[in-house]
Amino acid sequence: MKKAKSYQEVIGETIEQMRLEKGWTQGELAEATGTSQSAIHRIEKGGQNISLEMVKKLSEALGNQILSINDSVSQSFRIRGGKELSGEITINTSKNAAVALLMAALLNSGRTVLHKVARIEEVFRIIEVLESIGVKCHWQNRHRDLEIISPRELKLENMDVEAARKTRSVIMMLGPLLHRYKKFTLPYAGGCSLGVRTIEPHLKALESFGVKVDAETNSGFYEVEVNQHTLKKYEDRYIVLVERGDTVTENVLMAAALSPGKTTIVGASPNYMVQDMCFFLEKLGVKISGIGTTTLVVRGRNKIDLDVEYNLSEDPIEAMSFIAAAYATHSKITLRRAPIEFLEIELEILKSMNAKFKKSEEYLSNNGRTRLVDLTILKSDLVAPVDKIHPMPFPGLNIDNLPFFSVIAAVAEGRTMIHDWVFENRAIYTTELANLNVKVELLDAHRLYVEGPTNWRPAELVAPQALRPAVVVLIGMLAAPGTSILRNVYSINRGYQDFAVRLRHLGADIVPLTGI
Repeated sequence: MKKAKSYQEVIGETIEQMRLEKGWTQGELAEATGTSQSAIHRIEKGGQNISLEMVKKLSEALGNQILSINDSVSQSFRIRGGKELSGEITINTSKNAAVALLMAALLNSGRTVLHKVARIEEVFRIIEVLESIGVKCHWQNRHRDLEIISPRELKLENMDVEAARKTRSVIMMLGPLLHRYKKFTLPYAGGCSLGVRTIEPHLKALESFGVKVDAETNSGFYEVEVNQHTLKKYEDRYIVLVERGDTVTENVLMAAALSPGKTTIVGASPNYMVQDMCFFLEKLGVKISGIGTTTLVVRGRNKIDLDVEYNLSEDPIEAMSFIAAAYATHSKITLRRAPIEFLEIELEILKSMNAKFKKSEEYLSNNGRTRLVDLTILKSDLVAPVDKIHPMPFPGLNIDNLPFFSVIAAVAEGRTMIHDWVFENRAIYTTELANLNVKVELLDAHRLYVEGPTNWRPAELVAPQALRPAVVVLIGMLAAPGTSILRNVYSINRGYQDFAVRLRHLGADIVPLTGI
């Protein structure tokens, strides 16, 4: 039986045909799209991941719309809501862990294989950045596993700046690169539109490794200089984080991994993606104690040159997305492989809202460390909680899970206060639910009331340019009887793999649309 072509191969053949019809060489197409001839060659042969941004560039250069291959290249969803969901869904691996471990692979001079990597735009963008500086990234096992090989010398001058600017994750290159270069630059970080998110905690934390960063240049780049004397002093380091952030903790962990001696990190985030980072670094021979607590002690290595494989853990945020969809649509669904350690607080809050669910016995993820359960969400008549709902650093309610409580509160009897104190503008995005007839009262940029139950109505909206609020609006549309249109869903595709497909598996009537 002839092997089916991958979507990369189908896209590649389409691009090659369009290029030949135009009479262009690969070099001419590369010049028109601001990339290299070798990248065009890989794309046409189906050997390179291609982001939506590159698809757009190629379409514009070739004067022809490249065909939609799957949901991830669709820009709008049509949702016929008001339908109950049913069935089972298996939770994918963590998007945030994947992005961090792609950066951590730069620490390893050998071969790194990450199993079951989320195939999402955010990951594809990071891969584009890594490949542009000379890192070899190859999908294996029917495009489920990713092999990463970092060269001896990176070509930072060739970095795909446009791809890098569209993700805040680029700031996590500081940790690995400070061991490679005395001076280097990184593009200003982007990501979700959630207001100004300072990188000051990163800069302060990395000072112990000799890092000085000019983050206020007019060039659009962070200018980094590493004091080699400070870096190579193998004395014990004691670092107190002024902000218990996930990415800053990961950055310090990566810096410490290649720093012999002991590094103590106080005020560390113990969140799920940080734990994944610790488990991976242990695979690289780095010794870490205190995993899952706010104090980590790291004993690094002079060099890491190993062939390693690592199984990423499951994504609690994706799990919470399906939990919210179930309660909002008054449905019964089962989530397989839900990481219960990072959902326990959320489930306790839901229990206080009269939510009903069942848990299986616990078992371990493929990494041998993360606790999983099969979680069945049951139809429930929800009521508003007595207290406000607000996030806290782990083990509190996850910051990224907070928005889902707004759409859950919309079907609960009573008035729920939600306090999103972390981000500057995310609470404001929640007011989009008012277009679906949700009673939302915005008190300020961080606090709002949601009053339910909602008499839902359909709407035609542009998705908020922030991942979780966009998914919240989508879930609201699933609850609203009638036909809704959600335009510009790139922010959802950036963080979720085949979300529309997986919702359809549960019975949702959601269809991707192109060209509108």
